This record gives sequence, C-alpha cells and structure tokens, in this order.
Amino acid sequence: MEQWNFYLSGILYGICERTKDRVCHRPLDVHTGLLKEWEELTEDETWYLELGKMDVRHILLKLPDYEAGISEITKEKAACFTTPSGEIYERKSEDSFVQRNIKFPVDLITEEGTVVAFVTPFRDQCAVLVKEGFEDRTILNDWKTMGGTPLFTVKPPVTEMVAMRDNIRLATDIYLPEGAGRVPTVLVRTPYGKTIGTAAYYRFVQRGYAVVIQDVRGREDSEGEWLPMYYEVEDGDDTLNWIAGQPWSDGGVSMTGGSYLGYVQWAAAASGNPHLKAMLSNVCAGSPFVDVPRRGGCFNSGMLAWAFLVSGQHANPELMARDDWDDVLNIRPLEELAPKALGYDIPFLKKWLSHMDYDELWQRGNWKERTEASRVPALIMSGWFDDNGMGTTEALELYRDYPEKKVILGPWLHSGNASYDPGGLALGSNALRYDMDFICLAWLEHYLKGVDNGIDRTPKAEYYTCGSNQWKTADNWPVPETKELVLYLDGSCEDAAASNGGLLTTDSPVHESSDSYLYNPEDPAIHLIDMSENELEVPADYAEEEKRSDVLCYTTECLTEDLTITGDATAEIFLSSDCEDTDLVVRITDVDESGRSMKLADGVLCVRYRNQFDHPDFMEPGTVYPVKIRTTKVSHTFLKGHRLRVTITSSAENFIFPNRNTRDGFNSVAIKTAHNRIHRGGSCASRVVLREET
Repeated sequence: MEQWNFYLSGILYGICERTKDRVCHRPLDVHTGLLKEWEELTEDETWYLELGKMDVRHILLKLPDYEAGISEITKEKAACFTTPSGEIYERKSEDSFVQRNIKFPVDLITEEGTVVAFVTPFRDQCAVLVKEGFEDRTILNDWKTMGGTPLFTVKPPVTEMVAMRDNIRLATDIYLPEGAGRVPTVLVRTPYGKTIGTAAYYRFVQRGYAVVIQDVRGREDSEGEWLPMYYEVEDGDDTLNWIAGQPWSDGGVSMTGGSYLGYVQWAAAASGNPHLKAMLSNVCAGSPFVDVPRRGGCFNSGMLAWAFLVSGQHANPELMARDDWDDVLNIRPLEELAPKALGYDIPFLKKWLSHMDYDELWQRGNWKERTEASRVPALIMSGWFDDNGMGTTEALELYRDYPEKKVILGPWLHSGNASYDPGGLALGSNALRYDMDFICLAWLEHYLKGVDNGIDRTPKAEYYTCGSNQWKTADNWPVPETKELVLYLDGSCEDAAASNGGLLTTDSPVHESSDSYLYNPEDPAIHLIDMSENELEVPADYAEEEKRSDVLCYTTECLTEDLTITGDATAEIFLSSDCEDTDLVVRITDVDESGRSMKLADGVLCVRYRNQFDHPDFMEPGTVYPVKIRTTKVSHTFLKGHRLRVTITSSAENFIFPNRNTRDGFNSVAIKTAHNRIHRGGSCASRVVLREET
C-alpha cells in the first residue's frame, strides 16, 4: 500500500494508506506529539478538512480518475482535463496541474504521469498531501530552511476571564507549548467564537509560541456589549498588557487573523502598546466610512449577511444563506429590517442607523485616525477583489514611509489566496501561492524571536498583475515605478457595446458639455455579488448592466499596445442634480474584443459627504459640484486590442442601500427620482487619475 503524508505549514499532521475503496489513517495527537492508532478515514472525519480545507478521503479515492485524465491529455497534447465527477484541471507545467473554477482548489504535482502530491492553498496557509518519499517535490522542501527546532506538544487550553479597564471580563483561551518556558505569544481576537477553527493555530504552539484566543467584547463567552469596532482599541491594549504580565510570556506579542480579526490588530496597534511586536494582517477591515459599514458615507447593504451571522451571542453561518435577500434589502425603514427578516432586533445595527454622520460612535472605530507615532512591523496581505480592500489601502497609506513592512497583494477575493477564477475572471496558473504560511512564520521568527532569516531583506512589496498574469516586486507601495495617467471624460464615440457611450482621452476637452441620466431608487443598477457568499468586490462582467440608461460609460479607443495600471485611482467628477443628495458609483472595467466588461476597481460616495464625513453639505439644485472618489486598488494589464472603461451611475444594489435622493438618504421612506448630470470639459473637466507602470 502507498503511504501519503498530510502536512500543514511544514508540520506532519497525519499519515494515510489507500486501498482500492477505503482509506486508513493515523492522525497526530498534538497533545502527545504521537500518531494515533490506525483507523478508517470515514466521510464524517473532519480533521484534515478543518486543518487544511482538504478532503483527503475523497482525493485519495479519486486518484485513478486524476491519473486517467493526465494520461488522456498527454496522449492528446491537450491543456485541460475533466474528471468523471466534474473537477476541471489545467496544466501548469510539465509536471503540475491546477484545479479551476473552485474555491480551495486541490492542485496536482506529478511524476511520470502519476500523482505524487496534492496541494491546497488558502488565505495564509497551505496543505500538502504527499506520497512518501516525494516531499522534496513540494513546498515542504522550503520548510527545511526554517530550522531544526524540535516541535513542541500542545498543552490543553486553559480559559481565563481577563478583566478590561472597565471591569468587563473577556473569555480567553491559552494554548501553551509543553515545557517551553517563557515564550512569545500569538494573539487572536475574534467575534466568531474562540473554539472555532482552533486546530489552525496549533502550528504556532508546536513551533514554540503561546497562542491566546479571545472572544471580543459581547461575543460568545465574553461579557459586555457587542458593538463592532467600538471597544477594540482599548480592549486590545488591555489584553496585550495582561499577556505580558503572565509567567509564561516573554513580553512579546504578534497578532494574526483576517477580516475582523485583521481589524482588531490595527486597533490594538493604534493604542501604541509596547508589547505588540509584529502583525500578520490579512484582508483587514478599515475605518467605517472608508471601508465598512459606511463606505463613502453610504451604507453597505452587502455586509448585512455578516450582520446576520453575528446577530446573536453565538455566530450562526446559516443566517447568511437566504434566497430572499432581494426582498430583505427592500425593507424600510431599515430599523424594521432585522425584526422582519430574523424575528428579532440586532442592537448594534439599530445603533449604527441612529448615527447618520461621522460622529463619536464611528470615530472610536477609526484605527487609522487614532494611530499616533508608533508603528508595528507588519506583514500586510490582501487581494485586489477583497471587500475589505479599502482597509488594506488605509494600512498601506499609514505605513507608506515605514520600512519594517512587507506587502503581498494578489488577485484574490476576501477569502484570499483560494481561487484561480474569482468571479469568472480566469487568472494564470501562478495566481495562487504555496508559500504564504512560510512567509508568515518567517516574519514571526524574525520579529518575535530575533532570528536572522532574511525576511526583512526581501522585497517590500510583492504583487500580481492581472491580464499579464505576473508576480512582481517593488521597493515600496505605492510602487515607485509608476507615473500619473489622467484620462478625461469626453463626448460620444463609436461604441456599440454600451449605450450612453462616451470617450476617455488623455486630452482635456476644451469646451464644457455634459451627460445626464435619471436615477430612480426604485429601479437601481445592480452590483454583481452573491450576498450569501459575503463577497462584495467580485470582478464580474458588467456589459449588460452598462446598457442601462442610468449608467454612463466612457471608454478609450482600442489600445494599440499593452497598458498596465498599478495602484488605486481617483475619479474627479463634476456633478449637478435636481435633488439635495444622491450617490455616485464609479467603476473601472476592462473591455475585451468580445465586449465583455470585467470590473477591476470601484468607488462609491454619498454626495452630501463630498467635503467631509462629520456633517453633510446638501446640494443646491442646478449647481455644479466637484466630487472626488477614491477607488479600490488593482494591478492590471489591459492587453492590446482591449479598452479601458470608466462607468458612472448612482446605485449599486446589493452593495449599498440605494440613496432615496432625500435628506434621509438610504433610510428614507420617501423617494425622489434624481436628474443627475455629469459635466465634462472646460472648467468642469471630469477625469480619472490612474497610476501607469513605466
């Protein structure tokens, strides 16, 4: 029988043997450091799935199907094969294949037509199932350089109720490496339950770190009010101080995690606490009016799935999966939305709705504004299509001149390093990385243990350019080797692919003109997302939406050579309206020869907040106002023969609640149709400012 070994982050967590129709295994007991006795690996066993997103039993039993597909395309000299169960594989190299059109792919490494390893990358981790003797054919070969320190066993967790400065106690689990003495700590603060997914953190304990996992205030077993973002600076500060005072702590702490778990890292860093020595920031949420829940002063309806998830004391993912989201999002006033959709109120959502402008409630949650002079060495990871991408933009802006950072930006959704085909955008077979956890551990080893492993001398920025499908490096972010590219909105062009067609040109039109559209909040333009999947920045094809009369399209002529833009963009739009308030939504798309218009970046703004978020400036009907909108970031090559398009509209249903064009905005029961006009040329030269790679 063949032996297959399962590794996560370079650590062996189980061995398997496969016969024709069954798989047996010996999983690792992390508390003893020994493999358990042989037993059959059944469909109900979740050990490897929980650790590495990999269904080990399924893939080992399907091994003949993979090898038959490889044999078939080798004979036919084809690039792809499909297994009988519908799994699609594309050749990456002579001896490797990637799985397409799936989240958490199982990639193949082969030897003379036989599979010798399966690899699943996901966010900042990577699982490897490898045939005994072929470890050096995988990323495991790199892990040899991490050092020969023996792995520790994991002591069973101890729960402490840690008092904050106001005497509210937060439930905190401590996992310690057996016999290690005083050690540095990896801190995780979560609203999803401190016992959820704990196996993923064993790798830190086994390598000599204490792991502390804490339910944030008001969640799961912790006391206090659950008000997202509000308490995290102070609670993070108090928790760091508590850790540093424990007998098992050497005083140094790193934090790790993504999304809200990324947000709490930056909140803790904003406190200036001296014990925080490093951060592993992944798809971090940002400040409320730049990121969520009030991006651009609008209200992110797309995050309601998350609000439902954490609406009770305990997280419930089943509340995100609904088939009536269209009806739910139309409930007004919004204070009635949760009671009608869930049967109970969500106190934090109700409180958010009672604070329209950027006041103390929101300011408390703005870690960027609250960060003073101190900085923490940060490994910053995100994707172009991350729905918290503006949070990472804020982090990058805050750390622009700080040398102790490393930035990795991929072509990924909020779920991270997990799909070759996000939203139907076919990426290159090199789009996912197998080394993210290796880099993360190297960062911890250097900044918490003082290991001179060279991680601080690697490029400050590594980023993936879509279109040309290349990984690149730079000395900083924003990438120094870029120049400003200004494209102006101009008059009509020959564009059969879009109604309301206008031109994007590098020359500012001499004479002022304008284009208008009617924005009816009862018939909003659609933002293409899957509410239940909770992914808000999918790079979808907007060609059909762009045919709407309330979507203005401005497109370059066909490019005569490749054009690469890298960074975020700013749209500077001159607007007039017959209403006091409205929203503006700007998208940047890549239009190919067939007319497909793939969204790459976007920006939104409630126009009442065009000058500042803390109080509104309502419009006077007919007056022209300059409005600046910052978009999400991207690196993308527009290929020769393609066109770059900028679209402007006033709604993005499913992403933001439609502005009702009244003083009550998105929460208004009354509705007005807005006659919005975009001015261009002359003294009202609407434009978009991009960064072009040189």
